[in-house]
Amino acid sequence: MRGLVAARLRKPVLDEGAGGAAPGGRGRRWPVLVVVVLLLGQMAVAMVTAAVRQTPTIDEPVYVGTAAVYLDEHSLRFNPEHPPLGKLLIAAGVAVAGPHLEPGFDGDQSALGRRLLYESGNDPWRVMFWARLPVIVLTLLFGLVVFAFARELAGMAGALVALALYCLSPDVIAHGSLATLDVPAAGFVLTSVWLLWRARRRPRVHLPLAAAAFGAALAVKMSVLPAAPVLVLTAAVAVWCASTGDRWRRLGRAAAATAVFALIAVAVVWAVYLTVDPRLRWDPQQPVPVVRGLRGLFVELLPFPEAYRDGLRVQFNLEYWAWEGFLFGRVYTGSLWYYLPAALLVKTPLGMLVLWAAGAVVLLAVRRLRPAAAHLLPVPAVLLAAAMYGSRDFGTRYAVFLPMFLAVAAGCVPGVRWRWAPPVTALLVAFVAVSSLRAFPYYLPYSNEAFGGPSKTRLRLHDSNVDWGQDLGRLADRLRDRYRGERIWLVYKGSGVPSYYGIDADDPLRVPPEEVHGILAVSDSAAAKAAGRLAELIGSSRPVDDVGHSITVYRR
Repeated sequence: MRGLVAARLRKPVLDEGAGGAAPGGRGRRWPVLVVVVLLLGQMAVAMVTAAVRQTPTIDEPVYVGTAAVYLDEHSLRFNPEHPPLGKLLIAAGVAVAGPHLEPGFDGDQSALGRRLLYESGNDPWRVMFWARLPVIVLTLLFGLVVFAFARELAGMAGALVALALYCLSPDVIAHGSLATLDVPAAGFVLTSVWLLWRARRRPRVHLPLAAAAFGAALAVKMSVLPAAPVLVLTAAVAVWCASTGDRWRRLGRAAAATAVFALIAVAVVWAVYLTVDPRLRWDPQQPVPVVRGLRGLFVELLPFPEAYRDGLRVQFNLEYWAWEGFLFGRVYTGSLWYYLPAALLVKTPLGMLVLWAAGAVVLLAVRRLRPAAAHLLPVPAVLLAAAMYGSRDFGTRYAVFLPMFLAVAAGCVPGVRWRWAPPVTALLVAFVAVSSLRAFPYYLPYSNEAFGGPSKTRLRLHDSNVDWGQDLGRLADRLRDRYRGERIWLVYKGSGVPSYYGIDADDPLRVPPEEVHGILAVSDSAAAKAAGRLAELIGSSRPVDDVGHSITVYRR
């Protein structure tokens, strides 16, 4: 069977230069350029629309406030659990917005975000848009990486399929439009893998660039650390393949490649910290927990700045907390190992799931593509396993690397010379497009048609899968338009300040239930885990409206 698949596969384009354009193909480049521009353009429109209309999500004010402190005070004291690079990118937009923040703020990082956005005379709409814009631009650039990677593996048709899946991914659009760290970290890892693939031909050029890209990923989020051994080994294999001579010479060059890769990645992390504070002053705003055992030893051995290692200690300590989760209507304490696969099944377009699986099969079954499989599949597999092992079941954003890596893998499917492959691939991509575009502009609460679409996601998932506090502004507009003059009660889960947006609401949990009459607005993340008085209030109320598929309005 494998031989049959291999025999019917078009020869993949492996030339690392121009991507193997066919002779006389220059005249045909402009249609491809048009398609690429259209795909990236619709993605840009979707992300900018979300960035303009959504109020701050739960994590964003922390990152934006920390970015402002980087700019004004060159201090590392806030948000140590995440390295600085992602927030430096956000800071590029914050610098354009130019918000005021009094120096020497000594509250916690959540209070810092509120102070910057709502208590210092700044316009939070303007600040958040400019803070989100660098992440939007970076997300679009990673789309070009997906296109280039797939083109080298499967030619132009495969590259367009891969780019389409990337640009239409609801998760990538949703989180690529926010001033958060998940998409930048995943994109830098993908870039590193692509450059290591190219290093098989020109290691002197591409190996250092791959190391720098992975160093950038490490300097955005610590959650990419499990990929380090895989990428170091991949670097060794790439140099081995590129080397000539006897076995010992090739082995020596491969060993040297691992050292070079690790040194450059570590140097990038140090450079990022030094960019924020050349003196590396480290005065954390919160106590740093003590981590013992193997984790503690691992932290001590890392060749990174003390601020990075203390941030990792904070992350490890968070893994010991008993977090509350929600999956398919069940509220539970702790974590479920199958949470992420189940959440991905809900929040990934059905056609995309099929093409992901088909792409992985093609990579493994076709001998010519197996070297690419060794690059494309192990890294996301390791990162997914690490995320599944974690204790925080908060959303598919922890696996946002999958739509990036598996889009490239899916690009190999049209190269199969089975009569049904091209039309079925085109049909599935069209199905993905329809499903994704129907979700506009509510990409954060997306779920596929098998699970009822975005309006039903709240019944199965919570937190950043559905309601991350992003629709407070939309709620304010809805209350003004439809419920003006009525008594408003609000249970809001998020980082926004309702009164800033003109919402004059009371807390229904602070009065006896019999006093709660009028309009009751409840964040779906709060409703998913409702117990006690809140559950009683919801159960005795009638749902009358839905805001952004993340806030339900009841009449009581």
